[in-house]
Amino acid sequence: MGTAERTYLDWNATAPLLPAVRDALVSALDLSGNPSSVHKEGRAVRAAVEAGRRDVAALVGADASHVVFTSGATEAANLVLCPHFKMGRSHLNISHLYVSAIEHPAVREGGRFSRSAVTEVPVTEQGLLDIEALESLLSRHDRALGLPMVALMLVNNETGIIQPVKDAARLVHAAGGLLVVDAVQAVGRIPVEIQALDADFLIVSSHKIGGPKGVGALISRGEVMMPLPLIHGGGQEKGHRSGTENTHAILGFGVAAKEAARMQNAESARLASLRTRLEDGMRVSSPDVIIHGADVARVGNTTFFTLPGLKSETGQIAFDIEGVALSAGSACSSGKVGESHVLTAMGQDPKLGALRISLGHATTVDDIEKAVRAFSKIAGRRKLSGQAA
Repeated sequence: MGTAERTYLDWNATAPLLPAVRDALVSALDLSGNPSSVHKEGRAVRAAVEAGRRDVAALVGADASHVVFTSGATEAANLVLCPHFKMGRSHLNISHLYVSAIEHPAVREGGRFSRSAVTEVPVTEQGLLDIEALESLLSRHDRALGLPMVALMLVNNETGIIQPVKDAARLVHAAGGLLVVDAVQAVGRIPVEIQALDADFLIVSSHKIGGPKGVGALISRGEVMMPLPLIHGGGQEKGHRSGTENTHAILGFGVAAKEAARMQNAESARLASLRTRLEDGMRVSSPDVIIHGADVARVGNTTFFTLPGLKSETGQIAFDIEGVALSAGSACSSGKVGESHVLTAMGQDPKLGALRISLGHATTVDDIEKAVRAFSKIAGRRKLSGQAA
């Protein structure tokens, strides 16, 4: 989304609100009932919530009854990353959580598992989950203590690399475990089908696809096994997440999901073309630029790059001065710019620094050209000074 003064290229951090979502939110302000009330006003609000639930479910090929709304992806992760599950009236124990080394902090922290019950699974130098390492860890898991759970993102939020979820699912289910897939950066960019992925749970977020902030969802493949609630109270969301539903945000989330599904195919190809133009321009300007994950499958909207000699924080500020908004990786750490754990996991020196450019439906060729010009200026200053710009 560019103007004469500013160019927004940080869509992985958050996507600007879609016009259709804004219209839906304004209309929803007239809904005044509580969705748990049985009177006419309450039923109208309940209908809006259920419409949003159906639209979010359709985005990932799930049953609407398997969608649990939360305050965002972080809460969804903390809900599902739990050692205690219900299977009907029985209790199921999950004794250990295995997370890939490149997971978002919301997953990497392990949710409700103790730190001693969380093991990181390494990735390859290309940034892909090390399937052999996962297989080895699962083969040593003691099922007498409980079942294993594996958490793996479908698309990495920094590099855009698409992870081998189906291969992981085969190993996890052979070990009798559960697979949790963070699909936050995948929905709307590549096809996501919970059944095709063979995932037990998906985590999705509204504001990454042009919906409002403050709402996300945990989506399950079935209702047989569910984690014990994280938030207790009135028993909303079938008892899985208490608290009056955020009606307006859920309605907006549903509209964003419909728009994401509608635009996905055309936008994926268009954004991949723009990213190629961006990366080609960067390489012409500075042949020593490192594009992380360039040799493996990535979503078409993400470029994670290192310009040797340019620190992440310095580069982010320099681009901002040039009118280009980008990031130094995850934007979910209270504005901190630190070393990338993703680069570390890939065996690279995180002190090199890296910056992320991510595109969205409003990104234009002019935005890409402005980013390339800014990159050229910053790279040129680096060469002249012999140090970070």
